[in-house]
Amino acid sequence: MKTDYLTVGPQRYALRTSNSARGFTYIALLVAIIIIGISLGAAGKYWQNVMMREKEEELLFRGGQYRLAVERYFLAIPSKFQYPQNIDELLKDSRSATGKRHLRQKYKDPITGEDFEVIRDMTKGNRITGVYSKSDREPLRTAGFEDPYKEFEGKKTYNEWKFLFTPPQGTAGLPVIRVIPRQISKPPDPTPR
Repeated sequence: MKTDYLTVGPQRYALRTSNSARGFTYIALLVAIIIIGISLGAAGKYWQNVMMREKEEELLFRGGQYRLAVERYFLAIPSKFQYPQNIDELLKDSRSATGKRHLRQKYKDPITGEDFEVIRDMTKGNRITGVYSKSDREPLRTAGFEDPYKEFEGKKTYNEWKFLFTPPQGTAGLPVIRVIPRQISKPPDPTPR
């Protein structure tokens, strides 16, 4: 057994510690560090999933904004149904005198941090019909989508999520627009009774 001494002022005290007690403390400290490391790893994995879910929700929002903007652009001039040639036309529609905005801003893909990839339809003059993410990561969410994203169910990667506007087809290949006639009330009879 080893004896250590503690000196306080003129007094000297003998401290007796065994080597086995020091070894036990060392092992207990190593076990505590390992447990803390495992806990931090699990917490990091949890927060990584939370952040990915938030990015997924943001992807659905931003992609939805593009899809709605393409739809609004397409339906803006009823006599001339047309898709935009580029994203800038969604920001300022030059077909009208006021330059209507169909999209507030150019959104970045939250998964990759880059611009969305555009979907062009060659049969419609190479115009934009939608957007999608370039990411080939596997999505966390694979079911429970609401309209108009039901087709996202079961997709294996984010780049399979297509935010696409397809107008409902009428008999002439144009969208069906329902016009509800207004009731015109008869003016009051000007002759007194």
